[in-house]
Amino acid sequence: MAVTTSQARAIGRPTERSTTARGPMSRRSRSRVAVVVRVVVSVVVSVIMAFPLWVMVVTAVSGQSVFSSQLDLWPGSFTLSNFARVFQAWPVTAWFSNSVTVTALTTIISVVVSVMAGYGFAKLRFPLKTPLFLLLLSTMMIPTQAILVPQFRLVNAMGLVGTFWAVIIPGAAATFGIFLARQFMLAIPNELIEAAKIDGAGPVRIFWSIVLPLSKPLLAVLTLLSLMYQWNDFLWPLIVLRDPSLYTLPIGLQFLQGQYQTDYGALMAMTLITVGPLVVLFLVFQRWFVQGFATSGIR
Repeated sequence: MAVTTSQARAIGRPTERSTTARGPMSRRSRSRVAVVVRVVVSVVVSVIMAFPLWVMVVTAVSGQSVFSSQLDLWPGSFTLSNFARVFQAWPVTAWFSNSVTVTALTTIISVVVSVMAGYGFAKLRFPLKTPLFLLLLSTMMIPTQAILVPQFRLVNAMGLVGTFWAVIIPGAAATFGIFLARQFMLAIPNELIEAAKIDGAGPVRIFWSIVLPLSKPLLAVLTLLSLMYQWNDFLWPLIVLRDPSLYTLPIGLQFLQGQYQTDYGALMAMTLITVGPLVVLFLVFQRWFVQGFATSGIR
């Protein structure tokens, strides 16, 4: 039987509609699957990353140890005996105060130097600016251990060994901080600076009134990075701080590790005291931290 053209079109039309209907549904299904996969991966990674912190908290606030033969990841009871034992045996308060002093002063000086140097490399014109910046970046390839001896001899010649300034001054300038500040300030429109120059503003006024107010995310990133590095620094303070009363918390942690036996409850309590302030600071300034990295050109 012959099939007319109109009948053929009528027969083919539902097939086209069904294909068209299945297309968006399949795309939506793939989108939902992708979202589910991302959520599952994020949860798994978060659990893996948070597991050491959970073990530390459980061991610190309970009388049990997860490092024993019977693994128990849930605290059977809540006690502060580990913290009391740490504070009674060691000058934790003095170590904490030393860490706050060294970290605060070093962070303030480092942020100021990084922001000013980044502003100079990003917006000012001076001879050999590019070669100097490349030379500065090349210092990031030198391992820290390679400069310990000359750095110690320099600090010793200045008569700073055994004082907080022996830790503060070498950490006053961070190459990565200068690089990050330069990358961030390159994104600031030059039209704002040119308009300020037309109004008679100098480089200092432009930096203070225009560049600095726009650099709040950068300041948050530099502050958190410097805080984390200086707070956790162990090797250099151990070398230059000879008096145990000047030790910082990372150095004090070594006293809780025995040669043959370790009190993991006290050790985890001390570790919680050490990392607690950093976790709180990161949670408070997380939005500024992410925004600063997102607008600095670092991917």
